[in-house]
Amino acid sequence: MKLETVDLANGVTKISLAGRLDIQGALKVDGEFAAIAEAKKNIVVDLSEVTFLASLGIRTLIVGAKAAANNGGKLVLLNPQPNVESVLRSSNVDTVMPIINDATPLATVFGA
Repeated sequence: MKLETVDLANGVTKISLAGRLDIQGALKVDGEFAAIAEAKKNIVVDLSEVTFLASLGIRTLIVGAKAAANNGGKLVLLNPQPNVESVLRSSNVDTVMPIINDATPLATVFGA
């Protein structure tokens, strides 16, 4: 599991994840992901390169969403692959954090 970050316009931070967000993958990025979520307000997580999502990976995302909310912001999921999106929707994660695609303007999502 790889994690990369970049600061975008309007105070949005983009976290790009790549690989399997299973037990090993989640444990590998959990600390860094949580630290970013605690330090930043508005976060978009690019899941386009995540090929598998397990329950511990869902936990990582939810903990990040709660941290962003505690900062007065939100965490948004971007471009999950169909199998990953299916897991997110069937576990109702999309009720906690929105799932968007590239065509959705970030300014609209974050109200900037």
